[in-house]
Amino acid sequence: MNGARYEYLPVYKKALEVAVYFEKVVRGFDKYHKYTVGTDLRNLSRRILTVIAKANVKEERISHLVEALDKLQELKILLHLCKEIKAFRSFSSFEFASRSVIEVAKQCEGWLRSQNS
Repeated sequence: MNGARYEYLPVYKKALEVAVYFEKVVRGFDKYHKYTVGTDLRNLSRRILTVIAKANVKEERISHLVEALDKLQELKILLHLCKEIKAFRSFSSFEFASRSVIEVAKQCEGWLRSQNS
């Protein structure tokens, strides 16, 4: 993958911000949550970032965007679980994460709609 081809995409930048945020916020999880749901958050956010980068290849864009949206839905469910089990140190951490994931999903949805036009 050529860095210049996807690094400047707004959706890639936002997904990178989300992945970096999870890397940082999971450090604050208690030991049990850090190695269970925390690991899942980190892995899933990195997978989404990779799939978005791959979506920049026009021939495979639609399938990668569909995959990204599927993974984003998984991430939303995992975030909800983390909120319910109080893995986040504060509600504001959960709220920021949720808003950010929703923003990435909206950008992916818009990109996908533009491909189907």
